[in-house]
Amino acid sequence: MRAIAYHQAGVLDRPDALVDVELPRPVVTGRDLLVAVQAVSVNPVDTKVRACAPPFDGRAERILGWDATGIVEAVGPDVTRFNIGDRVFYAGNIARDGSNAQYQLVDERIVGRAPSTLSMAEAAALPLTAITAWETLFDRLRVQDKTGNEPAALLVIGGAGGVGSVAIQIAQALTDLTIIATASRPATQDWVRGLGAHHVIDHSLPMPAQIAALDLDPPAFVFSTTHTDRHLADIAELIAPQGRFALIDDPVSLDIVTFKRKAVSVHWELMFTRSLFDTPDVAEQGRLLDEIAKLVDQGMIRTTLTQTMSPINAANLIAAHRQIESATTRGKIVLEGWDHD
Repeated sequence: MRAIAYHQAGVLDRPDALVDVELPRPVVTGRDLLVAVQAVSVNPVDTKVRACAPPFDGRAERILGWDATGIVEAVGPDVTRFNIGDRVFYAGNIARDGSNAQYQLVDERIVGRAPSTLSMAEAAALPLTAITAWETLFDRLRVQDKTGNEPAALLVIGGAGGVGSVAIQIAQALTDLTIIATASRPATQDWVRGLGAHHVIDHSLPMPAQIAALDLDPPAFVFSTTHTDRHLADIAELIAPQGRFALIDDPVSLDIVTFKRKAVSVHWELMFTRSLFDTPDVAEQGRLLDEIAKLVDQGMIRTTLTQTMSPINAANLIAAHRQIESATTRGKIVLEGWDHD
């Protein structure tokens, strides 16, 4: 099978940063599905792993990719939820080979049925960001449990990125929160308004004064998707007393002493935790992807796809990584289809 891989971690400008390879087709066992991959999305985690993580022990290469749509080609003996021919979408497990390959093994418990109203490319933009946004809102911030501020407001920092774009839509569809999103350019500000943000502020400017100007209660919930270390002082100032704060990025350090005065709780989200540790509730990810698919098919959530590249190969994947590393991406980049033999 065709795949895109790397043999040594490093910067993108190396000639062998990502290369086209031929590998054996995987064989299913246990609860695994073998999926014929049709489209893949690119996320910041791809670039971070490529830059610093070597291949798995005993392997010459590592395959990235944690967003895919495809068709079930084979099922393991313990599979109960899917059949050959099913159309699926998923984010996978960071401890296993990724989706930048023609065929991928993935545990059925973290797989959902792809939305019937979306193309393969449109659906591939959603899994990782939808899981991350859903878990952050409902498992970490517990936005369904009000903190005493009525009406409650949610601030999404980095609203135009992949996760922010889905978080705004999920909050709009499933909660009564007042949604404030940050975006710094006219195009991204229009984007987050179109996704359902009630208010938009500019994170390149001091945020507390902009929040105060909205004439709302201080946000009970703050969800930071990017550059948390730059915004931490602003967040501590603008968040409501007894508020809840969640982040998903990787600051070198995070001094949260300033949160003590307001008794702010801090939550870190990693959507791979359940699959990495095979937690008892790992199947929640498959369930929530099915819920996302229903919301899409009901017209309550739309794809965040903004750019499609074809085919799936090293050259296009390098271009996508380069754009992700620029930190200016709006929505999601998807690669679709394989070259014919």
